[in-house]
Amino acid sequence: MKNKLTSKSVILFLLICFFPLFTYGIDYIYRLLSSQGIYLPIPSGDTMLRTVIDVCLYILLAVGINIVCGFTGQLDLGYVAFYLVGGYTAGLLMTRLGISYWIALPVAVLNGALWGLIRGVPTLRLTGDYFAIVTFGFAELLFRVVKVEDWLIGDIDGMINDIPPPKIFGIELYQLWHYYYQIFILLAIVVFVTYRLLHSRVGRAWVAIREDEQAAESMGINVSRYKLLAFTVSAAIGALGGAFLGPFRAGISAGTFEFWESILIICMVVLGGLGSIKGAIIGGAVLASLGEILRWVLPGQLGDARYLIFGIILILLMRYRPDGLILKKA
Repeated sequence: MKNKLTSKSVILFLLICFFPLFTYGIDYIYRLLSSQGIYLPIPSGDTMLRTVIDVCLYILLAVGINIVCGFTGQLDLGYVAFYLVGGYTAGLLMTRLGISYWIALPVAVLNGALWGLIRGVPTLRLTGDYFAIVTFGFAELLFRVVKVEDWLIGDIDGMINDIPPPKIFGIELYQLWHYYYQIFILLAIVVFVTYRLLHSRVGRAWVAIREDEQAAESMGINVSRYKLLAFTVSAAIGALGGAFLGPFRAGISAGTFEFWESILIICMVVLGGLGSIKGAIIGGAVLASLGEILRWVLPGQLGDARYLIFGIILILLMRYRPDGLILKKA
């Protein structure tokens, strides 16, 4: 990776840093024009900021699942399970035990990594459809437990309400721009760690396993060890996203972690390009933001048609770019 500071990098960095100011400026201009009887069909600054935060969260999850699906070549249909583990670990620690967010966050990540290891050990010898079915069953098991077992969570449908916001020196970080900068920092850390792993001996071992597991083993690569490492790191990233989600939304429920979330995250990686960090970022950004953008653009009852347009765009992209938007594996 070339350490070269370009004008595009500087512009992107400045755009990221000052985006909250841009959204609040839009609100000011909108109020100013409204007072003159001029109404613009644009979303509010808070809506835009919240959408960007959601997009960054999905990008983080896409980068995480890409470690298993893209780097090692395993189809993980149960990635949402680690998203769930992180969310409920942090949520329960903060609401029931009063533990600080800054302690609950790393604990949730470690717990997610542990569950990734627990799931990984019995599935080491499984590949293809068999691995996918087991991961799906694992995610559904955890989902049903938190949804149905009221005694475990303490509320129906796995509801945890009033999750407090993070605090620094007694100051509550509850505003949207606080969460905006936090998710960008977390995403930058995840992308950096993933990039360093991919371009290290570990990443080369993962790619070798993806291309031919038996050949990799014959070359002296400890396949079981590197698979477990991939499962653990990927699960930890998913749990990180879940731990952030709770305080951001001030509450979570089982419905947030349904199976279709896993499918959506996989679609992001496939759309961007399997095995590509840039692809995971672009695919996550496109799919996570497309629905909201179409809802803003389409007027009134036509807003429901955004799902039809969403599906058509996906079909066209997969028809003409079956290997994803980013063909080069980064």
